[in-house]
Amino acid sequence: MILLVASTEDVASMNIRQQIIQHYGFERLSEQFQNNSVFQKTIGATVVRIVTLSEELIQFQEIEEFFAPELFIYLSRHKSRSGKPTLSVHTPGNFNTAEKGGIDRKISIAPSHAMKCALLEMNRRAGFNLPYEISYECTHHGPSLETPAMFIELGSSETEWQDVRAAEALAHATIAASSQTLEDAIVAIGIGGPHYSRKFTKLALTGPYAFGHIIPKYLVSRVDSSLLTQCLERTVEQVGTIVLDWKGIKGADKHSLVEVVQNTGIDVEKV
Repeated sequence: MILLVASTEDVASMNIRQQIIQHYGFERLSEQFQNNSVFQKTIGATVVRIVTLSEELIQFQEIEEFFAPELFIYLSRHKSRSGKPTLSVHTPGNFNTAEKGGIDRKISIAPSHAMKCALLEMNRRAGFNLPYEISYECTHHGPSLETPAMFIELGSSETEWQDVRAAEALAHATIAASSQTLEDAIVAIGIGGPHYSRKFTKLALTGPYAFGHIIPKYLVSRVDSSLLTQCLERTVEQVGTIVLDWKGIKGADKHSLVEVVQNTGIDVEKV
C-alpha cells in the first residue's frame, strides 16, 4: 500500500488532493483519520490510500504509529523568498538539527525511482504551457521516518498554491510515483550546489540518473563517513554513483570531501 498524505493546514496540499480524487476516481471509505475522510483506489496491483492530517505535515513525526505503507508521498505547499512558480520533489529528513520537524541528524529513506518518476511527469505536464520550474530539492525538514518517504510540492506563494492546473500536474506526478517503474536507472547521491539543484535535475530529466538524497553546498563541510553511510544505507535502491556539483562546492571543502567519498568504494562523478 502507498499512502498519500495531505493536510487541512495546507492550501496547496488540499488542492492537489482534490485533483487526485477527481481525476483518478478515488472512493471515500467509511473510516476516518483525525476526523478527516480517507480515500482509496487500486491502481494496477497497488492499493493507494489518501489520509488527511489536521496538523502540519512536517510536524507529525508519529505517523508510523498508525500506518505501515511501502511508501509515504506527502502532498505539500512550497514557500520561498523568490516566489518563483515551482514544482519540486525531495526526501524528508535532517542532516543537521531538526529546526522544521523530524529528528536531529536523521534522514528518511529515499525512494529515488519514485521521485524520478514524479519529476519526469512534472516536466511533461509543465510542457503543456505550464510556466513552472521543475526541480529536485535537497533533503530537508521533517518527518524523519523509517519508511521510504517523499514530498511533492507546489510553490512558491499563495497564488501558486491555489493554481488548479499546477495542482492537477502534481496529481498526475503523484500517481506516476505510485505506479510507474524505471529500468536501467543509475541511482545517485548528489552533493553540492544550491538548495534547488538545476544540475542534478537536468541529469535526471535528460539521462538515466535517479537521485535519492541531495546534500547542498551549505552542508558539505559536515559530510563525513557517518553521514555518507547513512545516505547510502537509507536509499531504497542500491546507490551506483555519487555525483559532485564540483563548482557548487567550496574550495576549502573539496579535498576532505573527495577523500570521504572515495573511501565508500562507490563510483564518483564530477559535473
